[in-house]
Amino acid sequence: MKVGTDGVLLGAWCPVEGASRVLDVGTGCGVIALMIAQRNGEAIIEGIDIDEAAIDEAIFNFEQSPWSDRLTARLQDFNGMGGEKRYDLIVSNPPYFTHGVLPTGDARAQARHTGSLTYGGLIDGASRLLTATGSLSLITPTDAEAEVIEASTFAALPIRAMSRVIPVEGAAPKRTLWLLSRSESPYRDETLTIAHSDGTFTDEYIALTGDFYLKM
Repeated sequence: MKVGTDGVLLGAWCPVEGASRVLDVGTGCGVIALMIAQRNGEAIIEGIDIDEAAIDEAIFNFEQSPWSDRLTARLQDFNGMGGEKRYDLIVSNPPYFTHGVLPTGDARAQARHTGSLTYGGLIDGASRLLTATGSLSLITPTDAEAEVIEASTFAALPIRAMSRVIPVEGAAPKRTLWLLSRSESPYRDETLTIAHSDGTFTDEYIALTGDFYLKM
């Protein structure tokens, strides 16, 4: 999976202040981990993925970055992680095809299918691996909202913020950004519109992501 809008949104939106250890689940080419390293000058960031080619690419990208001393990538199934480490922030742009036939032979399709990691599995696992005040931030399709809310309730990992992403003004939201944490904070329920009807980016999208696009 190459750089896409979902990853850029999550990498720019997730809270990074005060996070010293970060885990990027399903890191792909490493874009979210790189964005967090750019935003937080102290964090040690680990990227994991079940696709060997993705890890090879993430390692290459990390090595070329100014933050190579704080970034690592390894082949790891999140479902198999123990509790020997705790993280201040876990981020994930998870697979989102939850139904239908599991794709075969197509790395892009495989990366977008929840056959190996469901939203419930991600949230439950994060609840075990986070510090007492740590946070999980993820992005999902809007039609997964009920599933995420249910999973957060069972995992006792409360939802602290939601931002529904509208691709073009006047359209319905297509994605939801989430912040789950046991750390107390005022609840936020927001919307974010990416583009005007003429295709130009909105001021709010530029303000959020402008530091990561050369064309802005």
